[in-house]
Amino acid sequence: MPSDESFVAVTCTAPVNIAVIKYWGKRDEELILPLNSSLSVTLHQDQLRTTTTAAISRDFLEDRIWLNGQEEDVEQPRLQACLRETYTLARIYGVEGDLSEVARRGSGSACRSLYGGFVEWQMGQRADGRDSVAWQVASESHWPQLRVLILVVSAERKPTGSTVGMQTSVQTSDLLKFRAEALVPARMAEMARCIQERDFPGFAKLTMQDSNQFHATCLDTFPPISYLNDTSQRIMQLVHRFNAHHGQTKVAYTFDAGPNAVIFTLEDTMAEFVAVVRHVFPPEANGDKFLKGLPVTPVPVSDDLKATLAMEPVPRGVQYIIATQVGPGPQVLDDPDVHLLGQDGLPKPRPAA
Repeated sequence: MPSDESFVAVTCTAPVNIAVIKYWGKRDEELILPLNSSLSVTLHQDQLRTTTTAAISRDFLEDRIWLNGQEEDVEQPRLQACLRETYTLARIYGVEGDLSEVARRGSGSACRSLYGGFVEWQMGQRADGRDSVAWQVASESHWPQLRVLILVVSAERKPTGSTVGMQTSVQTSDLLKFRAEALVPARMAEMARCIQERDFPGFAKLTMQDSNQFHATCLDTFPPISYLNDTSQRIMQLVHRFNAHHGQTKVAYTFDAGPNAVIFTLEDTMAEFVAVVRHVFPPEANGDKFLKGLPVTPVPVSDDLKATLAMEPVPRGVQYIIATQVGPGPQVLDDPDVHLLGQDGLPKPRPAA
């Protein structure tokens, strides 16, 4: 076991971000440079986060890594790239400067998680990628009424991974090229305006349009890629019919490269929409585990709204919901008790569930 003087550990948490203007496709695979800029919302770490501990000591004999409790081959090329660019390692070695460029080299969209609130990843123009960085459009406190619901449809591995999907789209989709060059620049400016002005109808409409176009790009890829399933399509119908019932845009969906839906709404609408999801996708008998995260007061669904939806219930179509909100960027945890590694460099025993 190393001496106290030679052992240094840092533990950081990092948030999840959800893109409302999507990133899809790279112009440089090695440097992870995107075809277009993108814009995302950072979700609160009270509900969703990753925790990483990095430890160094002169007494350690080799490099080792554990992911989700399982030791991995530290020599994997992809893993080596992530290790070179990880945020927690940057903190333990005292790296200064723009860490979003560092994070981008590990995993493209991860650079947007370097900030809380609303974040733009600028595509940049330089061949070396030094201007392809993230910056904060607005802080996590800018729009306190905004809420996010994650509707988990499936946890299964997607048939086409994002890396392969992007490469195929870049090679075969004319729509992708048109989107990146002709449409995204104006959408980025309009989305920034909607956020700054807290214009929810404008934000919601553009979020849904960009999600739809991203998935249209996937279908325009050859062979076509389909990340959405029947439940995903049903959620889209539900959102549009819910908005039609109210005569205004009160909820919005977006889908990344998978079937799970991310719903944006305002605080005063969240309870009603959760009730509608329960109505259309009835949970199992243990319905108390259906909703996780922020507390949501149960409300009834009116007969008029049920009539407008006109959707037969599909039991267990949605596995569960995570209710959250906009949150801050990465955090360094000062309490040594939260380190995932002990002074011997090995994972600490996990507490019994």
